Amino acid sequence: MRPTRHLRRFRQLAHSEAAPGLILMASAAAALVAANSPLADAYHRWFHHPLAWTPIAKLATPHLWINDALMAVFFFVVGLEIKREVVAGELSTAAARRLPVIAAAAGMAVPAAFYLLVARGEPGLARGWAIPAATDIAFAVGVLALLGPRIPPALRLFLLTVAIVDDLGAVAIIALFYTAELHPGWLAAAAAVLAALVAVNRLGVRRRSPYVLLAMALWFAVLHSGVHATVAGVLAAFTVPYALDRRRDSPLLRLEHALVPWSGLLIVPLFGFANAGVAIEVPGAAAEPLPLAIAAGLFVGKQAGLFGSLWLAYRLNLGRIAGASWPQVWGLALLCGIGFTMSLFIAGLAFPAQPDLVEQAKLGVLAGSLLSAVAGYLVLRLAPEERS
Repeated sequence: MRPTRHLRRFRQLAHSEAAPGLILMASAAAALVAANSPLADAYHRWFHHPLAWTPIAKLATPHLWINDALMAVFFFVVGLEIKREVVAGELSTAAARRLPVIAAAAGMAVPAAFYLLVARGEPGLARGWAIPAATDIAFAVGVLALLGPRIPPALRLFLLTVAIVDDLGAVAIIALFYTAELHPGWLAAAAAVLAALVAVNRLGVRRRSPYVLLAMALWFAVLHSGVHATVAGVLAAFTVPYALDRRRDSPLLRLEHALVPWSGLLIVPLFGFANAGVAIEVPGAAAEPLPLAIAAGLFVGKQAGLFGSLWLAYRLNLGRIAGASWPQVWGLALLCGIGFTMSLFIAGLAFPAQPDLVEQAKLGVLAGSLLSAVAGYLVLRLAPEERS
């Protein structure tokens, strides 16, 4: 009985708003401490030293297992959340989708434009344009949770909805712009497995095991295809049935309920700990072109893109966040500049053969995310509520 009780508590913690974000913050702080302490060599060696044995040759280090295997589970959960929201949630109608899609699109395009503006003329840096385009939902919701009931429920819901659209955009960017050399044989194998997943869905299979086993096969094929392996997680999730049975349950809901705790409390913090450790050797290192461009994209570009698009949508009678004052909307736009998890992930894809640039990118992500978190918290803490 004891393991069951502990597991229940673990799931309750994971489904709370604040816990995953706070644990992610702690893991990022621990990584920074480790990377700037006498433990730095051991920290980097543990993640990047080749394993004595690995069942998959392409995953030769713990870092690769975390980024290419465990993060595929994270993306699978993201895919389940996206499908649930599109089928029966806040993105299920055109009217409900309109404002979040406008905000998310502007919140990705404007930071990318700021990045390119700051990094212009620097050879090789243009490839990192998508690093400041993503929002870290766990961090942002964690900050919102610290503010308590002063935040309107509609504002929380809008943040979650924008983040879902943002995640879908980030997955599309990874698939389209950060794909290595393609291998047709493995691509064909991936297509065949994906077709099998669709067929299992069409046949009305409600057991979870066929979807899980085929999702693993799809991940293995995509891993060797040249497309980043995490894309397989989202594609597989889209094939899991959502249709509710008489008990108001479905394979998608069961899988989401089972995986959310592991994703929020283990996988994402472990990814943060493995990827946020950057040595801050020179005080002015963050002023280099790459970290400066990323920080500008996250801190300036995100708030400009989201707040500007929401204000313009209001002026054009396309909608507004109900019950939220404009200062609160500004605070929300600032929080969307927290780009930790996905930004670090894209940084590794943007400069795979240039570890020095990846380290610089980490500085920019950390600086821009920290500025956005602190400024967003202060604005929302001091913002007046919407008058009825």
